[in-house]
Amino acid sequence: MSRPTSRRLFLQHTSAAGLLAAGLHVSGAPARASLSANDKLNIAAIGVANKGGHNIDELAGQNFVALCDVDENYLTQWGEKHPQARRYRDYRVMLEKEAKNIDAVVVSTADHTHAPASSVALDLGKHVYCEKPLAHTVAEARALAKLAKKNKLATQMGTQIHATDNYRRVVEIVQGGVIGPVHAVYNWCNKGWSNGRFNCGATPAPKQLDWDLWLGPAKQRPYCENVHPGNWRRFWEYGSGTFGDMACHVMDLSFWALNLRFPTKVSCEGPEVHADGAPAWAKATYEFAGVGGKPLMCYWADGGENFDLVKQTNDYDGKPLSDWGLGILFVGEKGMLAADYGRRQLLPKEKAQEFKLPEQSLAPSMGHWNEWVHACKTGAPTLCNFDYSGALTETVLLGIVAYRAGAGFNWDAENLKASLPKAQEFVSKEYRKGFEVVGLNG
Repeated sequence: MSRPTSRRLFLQHTSAAGLLAAGLHVSGAPARASLSANDKLNIAAIGVANKGGHNIDELAGQNFVALCDVDENYLTQWGEKHPQARRYRDYRVMLEKEAKNIDAVVVSTADHTHAPASSVALDLGKHVYCEKPLAHTVAEARALAKLAKKNKLATQMGTQIHATDNYRRVVEIVQGGVIGPVHAVYNWCNKGWSNGRFNCGATPAPKQLDWDLWLGPAKQRPYCENVHPGNWRRFWEYGSGTFGDMACHVMDLSFWALNLRFPTKVSCEGPEVHADGAPAWAKATYEFAGVGGKPLMCYWADGGENFDLVKQTNDYDGKPLSDWGLGILFVGEKGMLAADYGRRQLLPKEKAQEFKLPEQSLAPSMGHWNEWVHACKTGAPTLCNFDYSGALTETVLLGIVAYRAGAGFNWDAENLKASLPKAQEFVSKEYRKGFEVVGLNG
C-alpha cells in the first residue's frame, strides 16, 4: 500500500497535541467508557507476524478494525484472515485515521518500536497491550507507566506465563513463608541471542518490506541482511539479546513473589562489549532493599553461564537445576524453592515433605489476554499493567545498561539517575524525528 502524504507531517509530530498542531484531524477521544461485558473491543494491531499473529489469534473474539505491518507479505496474510480490517504500513498513519474507530491497540513489533507506538496510542486515550519487554530503554518504560496511569487506561505487557497456575502457586508458597524470609533469588535462561553484526548495503531490501518504516525510531542505515524478521534481537539498536527477550518472563515470578520494585545497585559481567550486538552470555546482580536491614539479592544469568549454587543444587530428577532450560531459585532461611514455567520443587528435596504448604489464596486467572479485555471493558485491574511491568522492564534493562557501561552503579530510581556517568548514557537514547516517545520528557 502506498503511504499517505500526511506521513511527512508525522516526521515532525507524534503526540495527539502535535498532530492537531500540524493540522491533522486526529480525535483524542478516549476509548468507549460505556462498553458492556458483551461488547466487542475495536482493536488495531501494530505488528501482525509471529507473536503479533499469536496475539491476534488469542483476541479473535474481539473486533479487529485495523492491521499494520511494515512487511506487505505479513499484512496480506493476516488481512485475509481478517478481511474487515483496514490495512496500513505506518502505525502513525493508522492511528491518525482510525483514532475515532478504535478502543484499544496491540503492539507486537520489534522492541525498539514498542514505546513510540504504545505512547501514541496511550496519548490518544486507547487501552494498550504491548509485548515484552515493555520498552527498549529504562526511560521509555518509566514514560509508558506514567502515561498509562495519567490517562487511566487498561494496559498489559505480554508476559502470559504470569497467568499460569504454577506461577500462582509459587507466589503463594513464597509469600506464605514456607521457606522463610528470602534474601536471594536466582534467575536463569540458557537460551542465547548474540553476535549481532551489521552487514548493510550489499543487497536491497525485499520488495515487500518498507525498511525505512521498520527502522522507525532507529537511525537510518542501508538495508541490513540478517535483521528482519528473525534476528533483530541480536542487535542493540533493535533488541537486547537474551536478557531483553527472556528476563521479563523469568524474573516476573521473582518480582511478583517478592514484591520487588526498583533496585538500588546493579552490576553485570559478560564477554567484551561489542558496539553492534548482544553478548553470548551475561550475569547480572541486583540489590534491592530487603527486610530487617538485610538487602535482597537478585541474580540473572543467560546463554548457559550459570551460578555455582544452581549447579550444586539437584532437582527431583537428580539433575542439576542448570539443566532446566530456564528457572528461578528462591533461597530462604528455612529452605529453597525452584520453579520454571510449569514445575516447582521445594529443596532440599529429602525434606520436601516436611514443608507445610499454605491454602490456595490466588484465584485462577481468566486468561492473560482475557484479563486485559475485561479491564478495557470494566476498569478492573490487570496483573501485568504498565506500572508493574514497567518496573520489571526497568530492572531488566538496567542489567543491560550495566553490561554495556562496563561497570556497576548505584541507582536512583526516583530520578532515573545512575551514579556512573557512562551508565547514564544508556538510560535513554535519541530518536529519529517523527518517532519520538510521547511523554518521555514530561
